[in-house]
Amino acid sequence: MFDIEKICSGETHFSKRLIPYEQLAEVVNILREKNKRIVLTQGVFDLIHEGHALYLEQAKKRGDILIVGVDSDELTRKRKGPGRPIVPQEERLKMLVHLRHVDIVSIREAHHGIGDLIHLIKPDVLVTSKSTKDFTNEMKDEYKNVCGEVVNLPPQGTTSTSARIRNLTIEGAVQLSEEIQKLTTSFINKIKGIE
Repeated sequence: MFDIEKICSGETHFSKRLIPYEQLAEVVNILREKNKRIVLTQGVFDLIHEGHALYLEQAKKRGDILIVGVDSDELTRKRKGPGRPIVPQEERLKMLVHLRHVDIVSIREAHHGIGDLIHLIKPDVLVTSKSTKDFTNEMKDEYKNVCGEVVNLPPQGTTSTSARIRNLTIEGAVQLSEEIQKLTTSFINKIKGIE
């Protein structure tokens, strides 16, 4: 059974706060019986950074219980490309549970539609990010009928995970280019008998 006290305690209790997708509706019903206001957000949460923490803090301010739907590795590859996620789902889940504003985490699998979790939980507040490209304004309007309120937050960090990955890739490419240039110059000099 579910230990609602441990879910609400603010302590890590990873095994108690990771709720299987199929059991979320039951947990939400129990929480509603205790008059808890449910907030839902969802995403990849790869390379967790300050922007994620601030976003989740803002989301939690809108209710009593914050549920975070985390995209599985397969769903992340489908949405973001073959090089993602950088951090595997199990580690992303554990990192999120360590953030004090997150009460429950659950995995969204590749076969789940973008709105399936929203329809399952019917949150009092759905929090989305303006930086999410695959969650359109039309969809937000649709979910207003399912949720008590839809809040669209601006990005909370100075840079996104995608931008950080891009910077690392560029830095790595520059370093590789410099090494190739050195090796090429050395090789040509050996051929010419300069070295």
